[in-house]
Amino acid sequence: MKDYKINTKCVQGGYTPGNGEPRQIPIIQSTTFKYATSEDMGRLFDLEAEGYFYTRLQNPTNDMVANKICELEGGSAAMLTSSGQAANFYAVFNIATCGDHVVASNSIYGGTYNLFAVTMKKMGIDFTFVSPDASEEELSAAFRPNTKAMFGETIANPALTVLDIEKFARVAHAHGVPLIVDNTFPTPVNCRPIEWGADIVTHSTTKYMDGHAAGVGGCIVDGGKFDWMKYADKFPGLCTPDDSYHGITYAEKFGMGGAYITKATAQLMRDFGSIQSPQNAFLLNLGLESLHVRVKRHCENAMAVASFLQKHDKVSYVNYCGLETDKYHALAEKYLPDGSCGVVSFGVKGGRKAAETFMKNLKLGAIETHVADARTCCLHPASATHRQMTDEELEACGVYPDLVRYSCGIEDAEDLIADLAQALDSIS
Repeated sequence: MKDYKINTKCVQGGYTPGNGEPRQIPIIQSTTFKYATSEDMGRLFDLEAEGYFYTRLQNPTNDMVANKICELEGGSAAMLTSSGQAANFYAVFNIATCGDHVVASNSIYGGTYNLFAVTMKKMGIDFTFVSPDASEEELSAAFRPNTKAMFGETIANPALTVLDIEKFARVAHAHGVPLIVDNTFPTPVNCRPIEWGADIVTHSTTKYMDGHAAGVGGCIVDGGKFDWMKYADKFPGLCTPDDSYHGITYAEKFGMGGAYITKATAQLMRDFGSIQSPQNAFLLNLGLESLHVRVKRHCENAMAVASFLQKHDKVSYVNYCGLETDKYHALAEKYLPDGSCGVVSFGVKGGRKAAETFMKNLKLGAIETHVADARTCCLHPASATHRQMTDEELEACGVYPDLVRYSCGIEDAEDLIADLAQALDSIS
């Protein structure tokens, strides 16, 4: 599949059936797997042989779907997780532990911000949050001797800032650490961060990849280009023997292309068990087969909606990088030339109360704690996903009390615009 176009990879990547085998990937709905001898099983536990022994760690259905996403992103290895939140946790915790430090963009999704700033801080990992618009000098100033990674979102949810991936990658690599990029909103159809210097890519597959609000899930893809052994002192978990696997050193045994995901599977999935169910992986694959078709329609609808909102007298601002007037349009032209995503955020004149009135009067756009679905949905982040943040923190990440996050589905754009118009007209 390496030489095929991304549209073909969406449909046929990850799994090639042999003679007489199922055309669709099979659902291996089994917790465990049978072996002829204890020696066979032992080689699996010693990471000396490939195979499956317990679905809490790995499952064939999951691996087929992870392989497809890996091909789409241009990575070397990938794993599915139970959610996007689990993917971001594993991605960072795989290389940063108690006493370590991470630099992250301050405009990331509120749930991820809370994971980093509150929960992982309790685990002894400190985070410094920086503006995605900061200069290279300002970004560098945030690093410490114990910094182990840099983190950002290609398109931030819901602020819709566009990450300058090359800039963040240069700074991260200058300090000997990998850049982790959450690529949920653009998907690999519209952006492949590894091609721009990112080392690890994460996804909430719950969003566009699934596309139908059918199954929660996440994915981590390793680009396979970061030389862990070059910075062995920074990454002892990958570059020194693991006593729980008879002294295996991941970076030596599995190389740059396999060490990171092998460790995340063998250690983190073993101990935390945030596995995606095989049934959800199957549903995810159905979504992936039409991803290239749906993403294009999402983007077309979002562009039409953003253009309409920009001209409306009850809208104070519109965030959508496809608009030529948008602050991030130049970066979008560079990283997202074929489209960005289907999400538009905008401010309703009159503040929080006016935004709530607008949302109550929507008929097609449902109020949901969700985004990036085939059906249009809407959210007031300050009251929902970001309600744990202070006003100062909200302002810093571009989420204001009047901000509405509007996720365009794949309905007819004219119907969406008519619905928006009548809802805005309801504001006195």
